[in-house]
Amino acid sequence: MMRRREFIALVSGAMAWPTFARAQTANRVPRLCFLTFDPGTRESNRFKPFFQRLRELSYVDGQNINIDYLSADGQGDRFPALAAECVRLSADVIVVTTTPAARAAKTATQTIPIVMYALGDPVATGLVASLAMPGGNVTGLTLMATGLSAKRLELLKEAVPSISKVLVLTYLVDPIAPPQLRELEIAANALGVKLSIRDIRSANDLPAAFDSASKEGAQGVLTTAESLFVAERRQVAALAAQHKLPGLYPYRLNVDAGGLMCYDAFTFDLQARTANYVDSILKGAKPSDLPVEQPTKFDLIINMKTAKALGLTIPPLLQNRADELIE
Repeated sequence: MMRRREFIALVSGAMAWPTFARAQTANRVPRLCFLTFDPGTRESNRFKPFFQRLRELSYVDGQNINIDYLSADGQGDRFPALAAECVRLSADVIVVTTTPAARAAKTATQTIPIVMYALGDPVATGLVASLAMPGGNVTGLTLMATGLSAKRLELLKEAVPSISKVLVLTYLVDPIAPPQLRELEIAANALGVKLSIRDIRSANDLPAAFDSASKEGAQGVLTTAESLFVAERRQVAALAAQHKLPGLYPYRLNVDAGGLMCYDAFTFDLQARTANYVDSILKGAKPSDLPVEQPTKFDLIINMKTAKALGLTIPPLLQNRADELIE
């Protein structure tokens, strides 16, 4: 089973957030807007830990909290309208699961607290002033850590030492993508690996990306850590299998869908901790004073069934380092 991982939790005092002082005075039921890229409902496996933790904290939708689940259905250009809808609904807190959603929400409101559901680098993308003191109305969790993208390429090379060319699927609409690509390019040069980079704007772009990269001699596949590749994880895994490309991904869900490996910080505990931020804010904490949490350890998971289907022998040393082997 996947082991629980620890995260940095910087502690600071919490000041009263006026919006909630007024809400509590009026004894009205607070409203949470959950703004996501992913199609589906709040019961999807990706978000269950968050909603489960809310219930553990005694928040019951329709009783002592109202929850609006707003999905862009895989269309990033819908975020400004959805963020405006959160404002129109007079949300008391907005939870965002991707950086473009966070940007849209921050543009729509400077006063409603915004909680990041484990996004990319919030400092580099301008969402917060710093991890320790976010400032403004945005806080939450980040999945980013220095060297993470490079580590994923190193692990793929370790799993398949003969790899010399890798297809990289990225979603450049998301501002977290370019820094990951820069890190991958530096790592690829050091490892003697060439990258075939494809900017994917929708699911329809995926088959052509795999076809063209395979014709160019790609021997493996990586994705950068954007929500598009989680939402389309089954198609990505199917195309990787079709073209016999071993892949390493940022999220466990990609491995559950048939991908070969992941190096992941998006654990059950991390997702649940997002609900703790919501709880703190609804109890009066000021988002500008709640430090952003950053991962320090990650899960390496290998799908041995996929390795067998690809005809790969995963090196024993790598297997021994894995947190989980899916047999």
